[in-house]
Amino acid sequence: MTTIHLITKIKAPIETVFNNSRDITVHIKTASKTNEKAIAGISSGLIELNETVTWQGIHFGLKLQHQSKITQMQFPNHFTDEMIKGSFKSFKHEHTFTHENGTTIMEDKLMYETPFGIFGKLFDKIVLEKYLTNFLLERNRSLKILSEKQQ
Repeated sequence: MTTIHLITKIKAPIETVFNNSRDITVHIKTASKTNEKAIAGISSGLIELNETVTWQGIHFGLKLQHQSKITQMQFPNHFTDEMIKGSFKSFKHEHTFTHENGTTIMEDKLMYETPFGIFGKLFDKIVLEKYLTNFLLERNRSLKILSEKQQ
């Protein structure tokens, strides 16, 4: 299993950052480079506990789908989304939020396993882990800009 751990500091209220992080419309805007679209389940606004969304986007030149469910949520400190259907063997993304001195600390912990045995592990080490890290970093930069503008 691969784990990607990122921390982003955002000068905005914790509620703003939490809601922007689970807003389907915001996700579509912040993932525009991969042409992400919500094609089933919740397709706009705030996703809630036990709700699902099916994403479709272009990754590695392929149109891929990924269905996630919000399996845990504690407003405004934490939510977890887990893959129900998609290209991974397993996929779990924990989002944690704390607030200190006017700054929200947004923590991402993405844990996933690739299919296809040794070939999947090799692809992960050579390409996928860096690709997903960069995808999250770019999305977090966009979330930071958006959240700080909403002050």
